[in-house]
Amino acid sequence: MIDELPEIERSPLCGKVTRDGETVDVQIYRLADGDESWSLEVVDTDGGSTVWNDLFETDQAAYDEFLTTLEREGIGCFRQAPSDTHLN
Repeated sequence: MIDELPEIERSPLCGKVTRDGETVDVQIYRLADGDESWSLEVVDTDGGSTVWNDLFETDQAAYDEFLTTLEREGIGCFRQAPSDTHLN
């Protein structure tokens, strides 16, 4: 018997962001089973993934955290991040 994968709800705030000639893909999502918390993940062009350990109450709060990190650390902080890198 094959277990079914949970359905994922993606935020309309998901999308590509380009700064200083570099592009990342911002992914904000949650389980569609009624879970209200949102996850934040940023994927670089090489497939490296940065995932926040903390969950967010709203998709906008997750996006705001992405923007804060982008402004504070620059887009290069997401470059070639190993899949096990986590930010808080």
